[in-house]
Amino acid sequence: MQRSRNFSMQTSFKHKMSYDSDMFNIESVQNLDSYCFVQNENLENYSSSDNSSHSNYPSFQGLDQYSNFDSSNNSPVSKLQSNSYAFTSPNSLEIINDLLENELCSTHTQDDLWHKTRELENAMLGHDAADILDIYNDMVMIPEESESDPLLLEAEKWKKMMEMISKGDLKEMLFTCAKAISENDIETTEWLMSELSKMVSVSGNPIQRLGAYMLEALVARIASSGSIIYKSLRCKEPKPATSKELLSHMHVLYEICPYLKFGYMSANGVIAEALKDESEVHIIDFQINQGIQWISLIQALAGKPGGPPKIRITGFDDSTSAYARGGGLDIVGERLSKHAQSCNVEFEFHAIGANPTEVKLEDLKLRRSEAIAVNFAMMLHHVPDENVHGGQNHRDRLVRLVKCLCPKVVTLVEQESNTNELPFLPRFVETMNYYLAVFESIDVSLPREHRERINVEQHCLAREVVNLVACEGAERVERHEVLKKWKSCFTMAGFTPYPLSSYINFSIKNLLESYQGQYTLEEKDGALYLGWMNQALITSSAWR
Repeated sequence: MQRSRNFSMQTSFKHKMSYDSDMFNIESVQNLDSYCFVQNENLENYSSSDNSSHSNYPSFQGLDQYSNFDSSNNSPVSKLQSNSYAFTSPNSLEIINDLLENELCSTHTQDDLWHKTRELENAMLGHDAADILDIYNDMVMIPEESESDPLLLEAEKWKKMMEMISKGDLKEMLFTCAKAISENDIETTEWLMSELSKMVSVSGNPIQRLGAYMLEALVARIASSGSIIYKSLRCKEPKPATSKELLSHMHVLYEICPYLKFGYMSANGVIAEALKDESEVHIIDFQINQGIQWISLIQALAGKPGGPPKIRITGFDDSTSAYARGGGLDIVGERLSKHAQSCNVEFEFHAIGANPTEVKLEDLKLRRSEAIAVNFAMMLHHVPDENVHGGQNHRDRLVRLVKCLCPKVVTLVEQESNTNELPFLPRFVETMNYYLAVFESIDVSLPREHRERINVEQHCLAREVVNLVACEGAERVERHEVLKKWKSCFTMAGFTPYPLSSYINFSIKNLLESYQGQYTLEEKDGALYLGWMNQALITSSAWR
């Protein structure tokens, strides 16, 4: 049974770690906003229909023109215009039924052909991709007796789609639309898009909201504009003129769901444990974002028995964080330096502007007196492997370079999703299932009409969905792997698992107590899995 509680953004839980003998405690941290967030843009204001949970979507009349998300339309779905094309309606159900009842057709089995096709799917896609497609292909099975007659096949297809639409199953319709795109079936694609546009809503239930962005992603894929949308939907923060209570979209997500806190807390717990006997520490963060993660660690190390160590943090920037921050890493360095000073910790910040794929050992300015910890917090899936750059595996190169540093510990936090190597259709299904769980978890924290929720989903989640569905090749930067793949990558580079203490598990369980909903925590094979209901969403592991 879900626990009911009033959720307040301003009084929501922040956490810090502190030393207590040989263990670490999670405590409340006040005034976190002053460390981490620069305000520089107004939030967009969305409104929904007064008499329906559905926003007013434009009609789909063709794919000749395309424009980006437009908040003035109360919907993220693009306006598609055409001067001449109108959707072709399918044959009526009466004609379809007459054809099916009266036509004589062959009843020979297609088992051999099916098995050959299945073997080919397994060989090309791998068992995971083929299994994903099986789940949805079962929904749209065409009777064998119709397969030998093109007219019957077409009639049966339209009958199935009419039945599907009458049921209002958005997941099935989205899959069928994606399948039509993968088969270059323009007529079916446009007709389904027209129907879907009437059913999705940015202020509806979770599948309606996700469906709005999945539909937008499909449109963008056809229009080859996915990369443009991805770049335009960066998480920006409010302008100084707005209220101090108006937080950035990413910070709202940080507060209403435990995903980022889970990653930061589990990684910090391991790093603090690994470095507890060191007098000088060097933390290398390959995507430092706003630097939020290190506030609690600095506080924890400040309370170390015998006095705090000297701390140096090397941070790598990324375009999205810089855009949201409104400036370079010097902003992060200044915030962290002031915080360290308030904790009486000797601190040094080193900013690196180079892309992690191009970093060299000399860029890190290593010192023999320092113990090194490396942090990969939801960034390694952005580093391309051999699937992107014609055999150049920048991901493996970076992991092997980190191994050369002889770090005390390396922390890895990643989304538990398999999208890197999957072709379009199974990747679409994987994306839909994964983000539906995320949207469901948000649903219990903020009302569906809440402006912040709409902004969070559009600017922080929809951009990932669009990139996963609409983009291919180098333009697709969201390339998630399941933990099994990451284990293989780190093991091949010479790493071994670093055991997570039971206290870290205990601390995360305490964290989840402050959130509504059916979050799950599982420790398996030396790693922690945070999930929603029965689906794992984020994993945290450590290596040495």
